[in-house]
Amino acid sequence: SLTRIFAILHKELLQLGRDKLTFGMIVGIPLIQLMMFGYAINTDVRGLPAAYVDQADSSLSREYLSDLGASQVIELGERLASVQELDALFDGGTISIGIVIPADFDRRVIGGIRAPAQLLIDGSDSIIFGVAGQLASLSPRFDSQLKVDPPARVELRNYYNPNRRTAVNIVPGLVGVILTMTMVLFTAVAIVRERERGNLELLINTPIRTWELMLGKIAPYVVIGLIQLMLILMLGRIVFDVPLHGSRIDLLIASGLFIAANLALGLLVSTVVQTQFQAMQMTFFFFLPSILLSGFMFPFAGMPPLAQSIAELLPLTHYNRLIRGILLRGADISSLTG
Repeated sequence: SLTRIFAILHKELLQLGRDKLTFGMIVGIPLIQLMMFGYAINTDVRGLPAAYVDQADSSLSREYLSDLGASQVIELGERLASVQELDALFDGGTISIGIVIPADFDRRVIGGIRAPAQLLIDGSDSIIFGVAGQLASLSPRFDSQLKVDPPARVELRNYYNPNRRTAVNIVPGLVGVILTMTMVLFTAVAIVRERERGNLELLINTPIRTWELMLGKIAPYVVIGLIQLMLILMLGRIVFDVPLHGSRIDLLIASGLFIAANLALGLLVSTVVQTQFQAMQMTFFFFLPSILLSGFMFPFAGMPPLAQSIAELLPLTHYNRLIRGILLRGADISSLTG
């Protein structure tokens, strides 16, 4: 009957009201995430780090560079002496866009020769593809002054992913996403489950030290994380032909540190919550910002400064940079972290 149904409903509401942590997460998590993501997520890329080589060093080349900088899509950095210096910055992940203006730039522009300059892009990040097309389609202001017809267009060169295959960009990012989800969740739930069953108190009362207990609890998940890493990379290589240009040792070091960071977060979650359900809720609260703010789905450069500061606190943000640099660019850890 309706009376019994409402009695059960009333009982559940009272029980929920007594569980302050769960009630706080039910109300607080959606509000915090709404404010955070509504403010932070911006699909319009702005301020991509860029460097250039101006071999012409003419008024036309400087005007062209000025037009590119005025688009606000890129933030022009230092002028370099050679393309080799550009390559070094690309390998280290310092820049996303490189501009090469040849010595005969003026002649090419005045003569209406196609591709008077080169636009180099970091193909390890799929978001930059659309940005590069936007920059390449810009018609410099001197076109109208010099009666260039058709307007001068730059030549696009895609580093690290010349065929623009989406899987090459997605698979490295998925490694970090999957490890984040499983490592934090498994660790938090496993420890809370032991506490709910009373096993944790029994272990604490034994001669085992606290750090020995914690290491023993999380060690299996380190192995699980490494197995997941190898499985994803193996399938990515076999099915999607995702390359591994960098050192396997560097990859294992970066992944080991990332797994350890996520296991530490799982331990932190387990100390805050009381039930497995709360552990899953808290893990989701951490997992969603990691995906949306780490640069995996939305451009990091398009986020406001506050959102970027929050993203820098997330392990996935740094791991995405490391694994893309190692897998796709062949960079080493020292160049990526220096």
